[in-house]
Amino acid sequence: MTPATHRTAADRPRDWTDGHVERWRPVLPHLDPDVEGAVTRMGKLVRHLGRVREQGVADYGLQKHEFDTLHGLAGRGGRATPSDLRADLNLAPASVTGRLEALERRGFVVRTPSSDDRRRVDVELTEAGRLAWRQALDVVGREEHRLLGVLSPVERRQLSDLLRRVLLAAEQPVPETRTGTGADRPEAGWHA
Repeated sequence: MTPATHRTAADRPRDWTDGHVERWRPVLPHLDPDVEGAVTRMGKLVRHLGRVREQGVADYGLQKHEFDTLHGLAGRGGRATPSDLRADLNLAPASVTGRLEALERRGFVVRTPSSDDRRRVDVELTEAGRLAWRQALDVVGREEHRLLGVLSPVERRQLSDLLRRVLLAAEQPVPETRTGTGADRPEAGWHA
């Protein structure tokens, strides 16, 4: 355990979420402060990383949707079909076509007839596209490492394992809930 884990609650550094939870506890007496704190902190971190990502993407002359498309292509080894990208990005066919046309005009991708099936087109990341994607990605990666660098390698693994358990629950179908007063279930907070 690190010295920080031996501190009492009064000795721990406080963040914005601590005040948020304190404000809501009198309003929602059954509020679980640990659940509210964890969910609120996760939301704030996701929004923070989203802002860093948008700025990093913009700093390298890309729009978010261009970066997402280059990222999807890079994740497939730099070569994919439009239908692969469409599935990866959850887009309509016309949307992916428009994105690819714009990226091709910028010299970030090339579209060529497939060597397997001449009716298909393959999309390939160019060196310019790979460089633009990599530079924008590095901005986000540096911030992720800065934030998670406050944790030891063991703590980072533990955090990752705990979040995996939470996400596995999120990936399961939501059970049907009963209607009523809700007095028998914990209160949900408002996650700012």
